[in-house]
Amino acid sequence: MIVLLEHIFLGIVQGLTEFLPISSTGHLVLFRKLFGMQEAGLLFDTMLHFGTLIAVVLVFWTEITQVLRNPAGKLARLLVVGTIPTAVIGLAFEDYFEEISRTGVTIGWEFLATGAILWGVESMRRGNRKFAQITYTDALLIGTLQGAAILPAISRSGLTIAGSLMRGIERADAARFSFLLSLPAILGASALQTVKLAKAPAESYELIPLIVGTGFAAIAGYVAIRWMLKIISTGSMKGFAVYVWILGGLILAMQYLGW
Repeated sequence: MIVLLEHIFLGIVQGLTEFLPISSTGHLVLFRKLFGMQEAGLLFDTMLHFGTLIAVVLVFWTEITQVLRNPAGKLARLLVVGTIPTAVIGLAFEDYFEEISRTGVTIGWEFLATGAILWGVESMRRGNRKFAQITYTDALLIGTLQGAAILPAISRSGLTIAGSLMRGIERADAARFSFLLSLPAILGASALQTVKLAKAPAESYELIPLIVGTGFAAIAGYVAIRWMLKIISTGSMKGFAVYVWILGGLILAMQYLGW
């Protein structure tokens, strides 16, 4: 029962924080350390990514269908251009970032940095460029920011939305492009994990917790995307900035006290 509850909890955390601008990896590292949870294993991590992938597909089925029907169209090319720097950064620094994620020693500072980025971009003048006006230069720069978000407590969605806003893209379309760009990134991460899984010794796992955790990641991810699209369109991300500042400050204080 405890294993099932842990998988449900981690699935919800992964789904919500993957798409809210507060960092999924940072929260998973934090909660596992804070509550003494065991590493769920490579298979479960892969399935959590699969759950968030389902969420993106459900929300953006129309756009995904457009790409599949016209793989040489502009949207497909933008996603390819944006994914290239993400893949280069991820593959080049994979071992380094995995070590940082494992130890969690920098996540306090990274949460503070995420908050500064969110607050800063919300203080800027808003742009009004529409989705159809996104350029390949925009995609390249935003994809580079997505690659930089491989640091555990730097929010991928926060950084890519911030990058889109800084490029003058209208808020709702900035969020749409950020979430669409996450699709090949999540696919790539899942593919790499699957390769590692095939090479690793066979893991023993319970099927029900695995399926339930994945399902909760998908549901929470779907809710988070819908909520974030609404927040970006009508509200502000400064509340998220305050949240990660408080979280980062608490983590640094706890580390200073020997946690």
